[in-house]
Amino acid sequence: MNVRAVVTGIGVISPIGNSIDEVWENMLAGRSGVGPVTRFDTANYTTKIAGEVKNFDPASFIDKKELRRMDLAEQYALVASELAIRDSGLDLNNLDLNRCGVVIGSGIGGISTFEQQHSTLVTSGPGRVSPFFIPMMIIDMCAGLVSMRFGFKGANYATVSACASSAHAIADAFRVVQRGESDVMIAGGAEATITPTSMAGFCQARAMSTRNDEPEKASRPFDKGRDGFVMGEGSAIIIIESLEHAKKRGARIYGEILGAGMTADAYHMTAPHPEGEGAGRAMTQAIRSAGLKAEQINYVNTHGTATDLGDIAETRAIKSVLGERAYKVPCNSTKSMSGHLLGAAGAIELVACLKSIETGWVHPTINLDDPDPDCDLDYVPNLKRKWDVQYAVSNSFGFGGHNVSLVVGKLNGTA
Repeated sequence: MNVRAVVTGIGVISPIGNSIDEVWENMLAGRSGVGPVTRFDTANYTTKIAGEVKNFDPASFIDKKELRRMDLAEQYALVASELAIRDSGLDLNNLDLNRCGVVIGSGIGGISTFEQQHSTLVTSGPGRVSPFFIPMMIIDMCAGLVSMRFGFKGANYATVSACASSAHAIADAFRVVQRGESDVMIAGGAEATITPTSMAGFCQARAMSTRNDEPEKASRPFDKGRDGFVMGEGSAIIIIESLEHAKKRGARIYGEILGAGMTADAYHMTAPHPEGEGAGRAMTQAIRSAGLKAEQINYVNTHGTATDLGDIAETRAIKSVLGERAYKVPCNSTKSMSGHLLGAAGAIELVACLKSIETGWVHPTINLDDPDPDCDLDYVPNLKRKWDVQYAVSNSFGFGGHNVSLVVGKLNGTA
C-alpha cells in the first residue's frame, strides 16, 4: 500500500513566535529571536545568548496542577500539538482514535528537570526527589502526554537522533500513514535545553557563537564571520493525514509529504563528513522515494547551523545532488532567525517549507553579509523572495552522523 500523506495542521512555539501566523510573518521579515539568556546567570559562560521562547502561557492550555508535573519540553510539545490540532480543524469526536498516532522527537528531553532534581538529591537527599522525576525527564513522555490529551491510540513513540530527531519523527509518521496503518498522525519535536548544564556543555565543546554583544547577528549561516550555532528552544508539530481522510472532511492542505531519506556518516561523533557524503545520500534517497528527479527540486531548506565545518559540508552535499542546477535553486537557513532548536529544528524547518509552498515566498537567511567562498550557493541573503516552490527538500543532521532529508511538494504535483 502506498497511501498519499498530506499536512493539514501546524502548531509552533518558538523564539520567533507562538503561532504559525506570527512565526511566518517574522520569518519573512527576517526578525531574529536571539537575545541575552534571562533564565540564569551567564557571567562565567563564554556564550551568553540564546533563542528563548517568549510570552509562553501554558496555563491557557494545561491545568496548573498538571503543569507542575511536566518538564518545559513537554509543555512546549503539548501546547504546540493543541495549536496544530486546532489549525487542522479535526473533530476528535469523528475520528477512529485507534487509527491516530503520535511521534514526537527530542534530542535531550527533560534536562531542566534532571538538573533540578539532581540538585535536590545532593542538597536534601533521595527522599526529597519528586515522584514525577522520571516521567518529567524521559524523552518519550512528550508523545505519551499528547496521545493522552487527544485520545490517540495508534503508534506512539519518540525518536532520538540529536538535531535530526524531529525530522526522523516526521519521516516515521509519514511512513505510518503511507503504509495505511493510521489516518492521522501528530508529528514533530520539542526541546527545552537553555539550562546551565546544557549551555556549559556546548560552551566547552566550543560549538556555539560567542558574539554576545550582537545577539541578533550571532546566528550567521554560510557567512564568513560565523563562529558557531546559537541555541534555541520550543516545539513544532504538524498534523499528517492520509489524502483520502483529509479530502473527505474538506480539510485545508498545506502540502504533500512525498519522500524521506535517512543515512549515517559513520565518520565522527560531532563533525560531519567533510564532503557531505552522508547528507548527499539522504537527499538522493528522499528524492528517489518521492518519485522525483533531482532537477525537479526547486528549493532547499538547509540544516545551516553556522558552524564552520557543517555549512561547507552541506554546501558540497547540495552540489553533489543537484549538480550545476544547485546554483539556481534558492537555499536558506531558518536557524539564522530562530537559533538552533536542536531536536525540534527539523520540524520548524519543514514548517517553513510548507508555508513557502502555500504562500509562494521563501524566507531570507539573515546575517549573510560576507558569504564564505566555500558556501557559494544562492542562500537568499537578508531579504525574502517571491518563489513558486513546487518541490522542496528539508535537511536535518545530528551529532552521531545522523542525516535526514524530507521532500514536500504542492498537492497537485506530478508525484
